Amino acid sequence: MTAPSTAPAPPSRGGRWIQHWDPENETFWKETGEKIARRNLFFSVLSEHIGFSIWTLWSVLVLFMGPEYGLTPADKFLLTSMVTLVGAVVRVPYTFAVAIFGGRNWTIISASLLLVPSVAAFAVMKPGTSFDTFLWIGLLAGIGGGNFASSMTNINAFFPLRKKGWALGLNAGGGNVGVAAIQLVALAVIGANGGPRVLLGIYIPLIVVAAVLGALFMDNIENVKNDTGAAKDAAKDAHTWIMSFLYVGTFGSFIGYSFAFGQVLTNQFGRTPLQATYLTFIGPLLGSLIRPVGGWLADKYGGAKITLYNYVAMGAATAVLVVASMQKSLPLFVVAFVVLFSLTGIGNGSTFKMIPGIFQAKALAKGLEGDEAAAYGRRLSGASMGLIGAVGALGGVGINMAFRQSFLSNGSGTGAFVTFLVYYALCFGVTWAVYLRRTAAKGQTAAAAETKSQLSYAEV
Repeated sequence: MTAPSTAPAPPSRGGRWIQHWDPENETFWKETGEKIARRNLFFSVLSEHIGFSIWTLWSVLVLFMGPEYGLTPADKFLLTSMVTLVGAVVRVPYTFAVAIFGGRNWTIISASLLLVPSVAAFAVMKPGTSFDTFLWIGLLAGIGGGNFASSMTNINAFFPLRKKGWALGLNAGGGNVGVAAIQLVALAVIGANGGPRVLLGIYIPLIVVAAVLGALFMDNIENVKNDTGAAKDAAKDAHTWIMSFLYVGTFGSFIGYSFAFGQVLTNQFGRTPLQATYLTFIGPLLGSLIRPVGGWLADKYGGAKITLYNYVAMGAATAVLVVASMQKSLPLFVVAFVVLFSLTGIGNGSTFKMIPGIFQAKALAKGLEGDEAAAYGRRLSGASMGLIGAVGALGGVGINMAFRQSFLSNGSGTGAFVTFLVYYALCFGVTWAVYLRRTAAKGQTAAAAETKSQLSYAEV
């Protein structure tokens, strides 16, 4: 019988602190936990949404920057690559910030920090500003990428294992929509003959709103602690790095393409900034909205299976992009790119669902049961998420650098797409070999334990 629930104890220190939190207890979840978790999820999505918008701000600012700015296509790809790099690196400290400051408190701080790159960009965005200045200001915008890691770590603590795929998918997907949102706003601004400062002027007050709403409606969980031992254990675990490799292929592709799509359209297909912006928002929008579907499918059929089939589809879409790029067919290129964006969203949801399942399977393989197994899974999955998210985002750097080199070498993105196709094939092979291949349940005890793990991983 499920133990009776207890409501969250009164806060023991200033702010909205919850002392008792037990989402795996079904009675507690139904009577108390679900309502609180959903409220925090909603405002977490809002803050992360604005964070993604500021992180990908330069994907649209470079479209405003015509010949009078004196930047080459290679300069612009380098600029967006560095923004992506900072967003990836800061994910690691942002992951630990939740336990230090509290999920609500860090949401307020991280949202407020977005004012720095936004106000700085507003000040320097004009012809005559040096490339080095644009590069340094762009680097500041990278902090928006860290909001994802802290938000996912926070929401991971609020939801039970059986709901994590849906919750993490919705949290990440709602944040990812920020990429499409800023491109849609940019489309409206360009269409109205507005300049980049108009776009920045729209987002600066939205940052303030996100911080204020986080302060009013979110909570901190008292028992979320940084476990340096867990971080070390996660870093030593091969599955952390295997999942990082797979997440490079899904989220790295999503964020990399979000930065690069408009530049490829303007440089390879001769689209004007307005014409490019009419198209660039579609892919990120669909890729963001479909991410929770990837989490839901993973909950239902197993994350490894969905991830495997998704890589097959991503490879097929990329092959079509190679053909479209070589034939210079804009309609085929746009359709294939939008499909690929959607597939990255499904893969984002399914791969992140795999993480808690993998460490739960490891707990079972060790002979742990019940609360002990759940605690082990939560401990290592929470620690690994920051590392996996950071490494995955580095894929966006690789995407933009690959496009930069491809355009420098032959004036098109064809070579880059061939490289991406090879990477997706490798991801397919790794997913099958590690998480779906069955091993014979014979031989030594170690082999039997490995078999038990393999069978469990097939359901993650």
